[in-house]
Parts: sequence; C-alpha cells; structure tokens
Amino acid sequence: MKTTLIPIGNSRGVRIPKPLIEQCGLADQVEIEVRDRVIYISAPRRPRAGWGAAFEKMAREGDDKLLDAQTPFSRWDEEQWQWK
Repeated sequence: MKTTLIPIGNSRGVRIPKPLIEQCGLADQVEIEVRDRVIYISAPRRPRAGWGAAFEKMAREGDDKLLDAQTPFSRWDEEQWQWK
C-alpha cells in the first residue's frame, strides 16, 4: 500500500488506515523506531506483560523459592550480624 506524507506544521505525517490500526492493536500512543532505514510503528510495550503467567509457572514447578533460604549461613552471619 502506498500513501503520501502530509504536512503537519514543520513535520510530516502519514495517515494510517483504520483497518491497519485495528489489525496492529494501536491506540492513542505508539512507539516509533528506525532500523536499517526502515520506520517501525508499534503499540507501546508493556514492561510487565506476561509476568503473572510466568510467576504461576514458576510456582507450579517449584522454582519460586528464595535463593537466600538455600544458602548456608556463613560464620560472619552467625557471629557478626546484628539487627538494629
């Protein structure tokens, strides 16, 4: 599909047809980046997307234990450490 750059103040813009916006799941904000002279427009990343499922899987597989609980205490921990 070809389109034309349109003037927007001192910049230029591209009109994105509604079906493409819906197919990509775009909303009010987008992320734009350039790689190898190609402009990529995508929905903003959600940094914690999928964490809930990952934590559930860890719990099912018993991989959610604290590492500190598995480590034997050192002599320093037993003799020198003081809670304040």
